Amino acid sequence: MRYKICLFLLLLASMVAKADDGYRLWLKYDLLKNTSVRAQYLAYAQYIAYNSSDPVAQTAVRELQTGLQGLLGKTIRLQNTGSAAPGGIALNLNSTPIANLGTEGYNLAIQNGHINISANTPSGLLYGAFALLRKVQTATPATQIQGSSTPKVQLRMLNNWDNTNGTIERGYAGASLWKWYELPENIDPRYRDYARANASIGINAVVLNNVNASARFMTREYLLKVKALADVFKPYGIKVFLSVNFAAPRILGKLKNSDPLEPAVRQWWVEKAKEIYGIIPDFGGFLVKANSEGEPGPQDFGRTHADGANMLAEAVAPFKGIVIWRAFVYKADPKGDRFKAAYEEFKPFDGNFLPNVVVQVKNGPIDFQPREPFSPLFGAMPKTPLAMEFQITQEYLGFSTNLVYLAPLFKECLDADTYAKGPGSSVAKVIDGSLHQYPISVMAGVANTGSDRNWCGHLMSQANWYAFGRLAWDHQLSSASIAEEWIKMSLSQDATALTTIRNIMERSREVYVDFTTPLGLHHIMGQGIHYGPEPWLERSARPDWTSIYYHRADSIGLGFDRGVNGSNALGLYHPDAAKAWSQVDNCPLPYLLWYHHVPWAKKLSTGRSLWDELCTRYYTGAEAVATIQKEWAGLKGKMDAEIHADVSGRLAAQYREALWWRDACVLYFQTYSQMPIPAPFTPPTRTLEEIKLLVQIYQYR
Repeated sequence: MRYKICLFLLLLASMVAKADDGYRLWLKYDLLKNTSVRAQYLAYAQYIAYNSSDPVAQTAVRELQTGLQGLLGKTIRLQNTGSAAPGGIALNLNSTPIANLGTEGYNLAIQNGHINISANTPSGLLYGAFALLRKVQTATPATQIQGSSTPKVQLRMLNNWDNTNGTIERGYAGASLWKWYELPENIDPRYRDYARANASIGINAVVLNNVNASARFMTREYLLKVKALADVFKPYGIKVFLSVNFAAPRILGKLKNSDPLEPAVRQWWVEKAKEIYGIIPDFGGFLVKANSEGEPGPQDFGRTHADGANMLAEAVAPFKGIVIWRAFVYKADPKGDRFKAAYEEFKPFDGNFLPNVVVQVKNGPIDFQPREPFSPLFGAMPKTPLAMEFQITQEYLGFSTNLVYLAPLFKECLDADTYAKGPGSSVAKVIDGSLHQYPISVMAGVANTGSDRNWCGHLMSQANWYAFGRLAWDHQLSSASIAEEWIKMSLSQDATALTTIRNIMERSREVYVDFTTPLGLHHIMGQGIHYGPEPWLERSARPDWTSIYYHRADSIGLGFDRGVNGSNALGLYHPDAAKAWSQVDNCPLPYLLWYHHVPWAKKLSTGRSLWDELCTRYYTGAEAVATIQKEWAGLKGKMDAEIHADVSGRLAAQYREALWWRDACVLYFQTYSQMPIPAPFTPPTRTLEEIKLLVQIYQYR
């Protein structure tokens, strides 16, 4: 009997051990199931040779050894030498730099019977090591690994919106990763795992705290905590940045104000920069949200954004630090168009910023909506480096209950043509500096990480973190190829599962747009927490925080007129870029209501009226979620059972939310159109008042 109990416990332990909780992200170095490909790499797995003792290079050696031992099922010895004989893998720091590899690029090659990873810097070796592991993990034949890769963007950055009290603004995956109360004495092992994950996809910079920053981060107490994190990240080639509160000189220094032209204020920042770099020598610099949504800034004293940014830039310049100044600034104007705000705030100062200042611009002109046209600032500031700010956390994309793969959204913006220097002047070329020869290039993503065991709440949201890093390294990669990599590394290499999951991911963003904000609708979500539909919202602290400000529904039609007879926001774009959107009859349907107030009965290119098309999108979008549910259910047994069950539950929640969005929006907009819901769709069974009550419960619970 005792034997049977022990056997049962062993079997149970085995089952538990096989369960996958998502913690390892895409770094699952389990034995490669493809025996043919595994045999190819085993031929090069006798040892790893290296020729650098640099801490980052040593990280590369350690990661490569750990990864290959897991993937190939073999112990691999290390050899501290500058060369490798047949049957090994060499990590070679080039004694003479190779120009085309730059400071972070790498080259993979098979030479004289061994695999050679070469780079000009230790960081390049680290990225090359992770690239080789990615090739092995995705079962890429060894004969196809050869080639060079260099990052197109210099600073590939995650912006963490974490607070001192452990919360995360717009965080949907638990509490902050940073245990401020325990730092600097206690170093959570998770910090290293976070660094590993970022380095594996090429991320080399991290902002630790919320852009709505506490001045406390500028105190020595917190700088020592930040140093502890910086020390963990440094061997992974990651620099630490901090968001700053512009009023810190007044709050902490007890100065009479924080006027950037006041000598005492300027000196306070000079001394603070010396203190920071004395504690953290490789500190990256500052991220600043100023004069936006109540945050303090230079305009409080009649100064400009350039005045504020340049003051900080002068303070960090001796240490080669940079200042990233956010362009998310908009004044409350009930008669204006928030679409134009960032352009009007920053375009006049093009060329007025110091060389170590970067202006960080959100991908669209409003605020991370499910679909936005690219910001008109891109291509409009040739003398000022512009950084891209994407949002990886799903603030407006269903939090952690909705499966929305964001690479198509990122690519849609990056591939858009600004026409700043003629056709082909893509947003990506603006950001990577190649169009205007910017001296600094930055791509930032608002992080979706948190203390949840699987890091991102929804396991499928890990793909958005992964995709951001891969596109920041190389914006020419396709969203489909990135999805395929991630699926193979994270979920399954079964051919059927791979195809099904990739197809789900590729269309998931469009499905979400259809059941929430189709045809160019935007900013009609619940106020405050930005959850669920609230298109009827007409009162808020500011007019541009309401829904009616954006959708402009009336008895005639729907949509915001941004043409010459409206706000003329289209006039901010190059004429060749604006041309695609300027005429209502030729405007692509995804942007129709962004730029035009369209009559309800107007016939669209689909052959349906605006009203009928709107209803069709809402109904088919919701049903598309049900279709995804069925497709996912069919994958049972082709991946880890725990992961499959978790995603299944979230898809069920997403379908419930899709029906909520559908019913709320069609019933609300019907009060203006006064038109019946078209066949074959069945009118909602609940009333608009019932749905409004539901929203109130969610908003004020």
